[in-house]
Amino acid sequence: MGERMGRVRLGAWARATGEELASSLLTADPGALLAALRAASDDDLRALVHDAERGSAVVESVTSRLADFALPGTLAGVDAVVRWEATDARAAATVRLHDGTATPAPGAAPDVTVRGTPVQLLRLITGELDVAVGYLGAGLEIEGDSDLALAVAGLFGDPRAIDPLDVSRALHGVSAEHLRAVMASGFRPVVLDEIFERMPAHVNGRKAAGVQITVGFRLTGRPDGEVDRYVLRLSDGRATVLAGEAADAVRDDRDATVTCEAYDFLRLVTGHLSAVTGVLRGQLRVRGDKTAALRLSSAFDIPKAAA
Repeated sequence: MGERMGRVRLGAWARATGEELASSLLTADPGALLAALRAASDDDLRALVHDAERGSAVVESVTSRLADFALPGTLAGVDAVVRWEATDARAAATVRLHDGTATPAPGAAPDVTVRGTPVQLLRLITGELDVAVGYLGAGLEIEGDSDLALAVAGLFGDPRAIDPLDVSRALHGVSAEHLRAVMASGFRPVVLDEIFERMPAHVNGRKAAGVQITVGFRLTGRPDGEVDRYVLRLSDGRATVLAGEAADAVRDDRDATVTCEAYDFLRLVTGHLSAVTGVLRGQLRVRGDKTAALRLSSAFDIPKAAA
């Protein structure tokens, strides 16, 4: 019982052998372990997995206990084979999630494969790793069913709680090809809905005072060839957002409609593409009053992270 019921001391584990580390991870009380991991810095966690043996111990032990770390009630609806592979190829583990359990499944064909570091795996189970942001920023690689990847992330926290500043920081240096691929995956609606939902909070009251503008957005790049439709309405310093059929209902009331690739819209609202540059280069195609569309963009304080 010892360690399972007592405090988890990661500092002591940093001096353990790989075998001892695996044993500790398998027997530690899940609540105490999660608390210790959340309190640890990334440097602390890197020290815990500083070689291949210890990295393997973390990946194999933690994945076999996913059911212990999942939020109550979240695992029951997940039925999948998930594989975690360390990006340095030093460790990998496959687990079957079924009927509220997680059991090792070596050799089973995975429904989804996630590639990341052992530290990222530890941050995932503590709910501190934003899977969508990690994927956007190319810090995580995901193969297979992206909806399942979201479901797995949802076992440990809300994968839809995306911070625009984190997205802005993650996008530095990321290729257009990668962003296009992510925005053609199951993460697309998560990213778009979260961004539009948060936009009213970023209105600059001084710049938006007295402004009455309604602009529609048609975002392309969906695998099915359809477009996502949103409307952003600015009125006396306040913004409201309409989506889908609600956006279509105000088609005749718009000052302008902007059509662009979803990944270019993502770059626009995170400070990686200016509205003027996007229009001049044809990345943002505006039907209607271009001045209104540009004025709408200038009324928001775009979250920007230093490179």
